[in-house]
Amino acid sequence: MSSYEARFKVWRGDVSGGDLADFTVEVNDGEVVLDIVHRLQATQAPDLAVRWNCKAGKCGSCSAEINGRPRLLCMTRMSVFDRDETVTITPLRAFPVVRDLVTDVGYNYRKAREVPAFVPPAGLGPGEYRMSQEDVERSQEFRKCIECFLCQDVCHVVRDHEENKGAYAGPRFLMRIAELDMHPLDAAAEQGLDRSRAAQDEHGLGYCNITKCCTEVCPEGIRITDNALIPLKERAVDRKYDPLVWLGSKIRRRTP
Repeated sequence: MSSYEARFKVWRGDVSGGDLADFTVEVNDGEVVLDIVHRLQATQAPDLAVRWNCKAGKCGSCSAEINGRPRLLCMTRMSVFDRDETVTITPLRAFPVVRDLVTDVGYNYRKAREVPAFVPPAGLGPGEYRMSQEDVERSQEFRKCIECFLCQDVCHVVRDHEENKGAYAGPRFLMRIAELDMHPLDAAAEQGLDRSRAAQDEHGLGYCNITKCCTEVCPEGIRITDNALIPLKERAVDRKYDPLVWLGSKIRRRTP
């Protein structure tokens, strides 16, 4: 196994401020950036704060920015960088720093609580739900989300405009709304909840201008923009502005 010495810049500090610290660290073949962070903790910076858990790309804990791009530390191989390249690791820019590479992502959990849950269909009990395979596959993509919040971090509506956070749910939770709105068994409409209209009026769907940056950083390869946000925008526009759709929603269906 070959090894080499790599140069790193790692952000050190807390909510009051901080700066990049320089390190030279041994790198071995096959290692990921999280391995290097652990080696730093073991040999040079024992008080370096970093959040991680599974080291398998499934918990979403080790989100950070590497050379300015939001990534998972555990899924970014050192082999993608040139050996003479300085690798810079910084915390997620869109969220307040707690310490070093750890950020306060509470904004995301607050937004999650604002999205109404799945409404079970009336008259069906557990085990009685039936969906076509096509519908299952459509929503299954969105359920791959590991809530690493890289999409939230890279979205410029959140990243560059702190004032938008109150009105904007971000791509992760707009995707959740889209998933529920597409769900053939969700009975929210029967309780008076129009999910696509709520996405527009209450969760800031109109702020999204479909740059697809959220899709580009998703470690699970979810096509957030194409398969969730654009269809959600189309339904929101249809239901709010299309006069035929509006009229159809006002005409009650005859019951036998």
